[in-house]
Amino acid sequence: MSLEEEVVKALLDKGYEITTAESCTGGMIASALINVAGISEIYKEGYITYSNEAKHKLLSVDKEALEKYGAVSEIVASQMARGAARAAGAKAALAVTGIAGPGGGTEEKPVGLVYIGCYLNGKVTVIENRFKGTRLAVRQETTKRALELLLECLNE
Repeated sequence: MSLEEEVVKALLDKGYEITTAESCTGGMIASALINVAGISEIYKEGYITYSNEAKHKLLSVDKEALEKYGAVSEIVASQMARGAARAAGAKAALAVTGIAGPGGGTEEKPVGLVYIGCYLNGKVTVIENRFKGTRLAVRQETTKRALELLLECLNE
């Protein structure tokens, strides 16, 4: 069974609907989930919020958090996950924000820095990741790690 299939089975078993909020992955997480038969029963909607304006408008991310901490931060990933779940009326949400590269990184926030937020029934878990490789590799690793995090949270 693939990772995506495991995630969908776990969501179906618990009766949880899911939504996604993606920045650096640009829909890869939604695409991975939608590859699984039966997902239509539980996938509510997805948000690709690449700009700060979209994060604020669609997911209710605080403008102050975006200005103070930047889009690539733990607090923004947390607010994205919570905001997506609220907007979609879902019990589960995955949110990702990061720097896929090859440009855009700084010493403080290098290329490959990605925060993944998992919302489950009112609780948000955020993990920081530092991936290596091409832009595509960072996006693929982020997608894989996000699905793993969701599975871990579902199995707690």
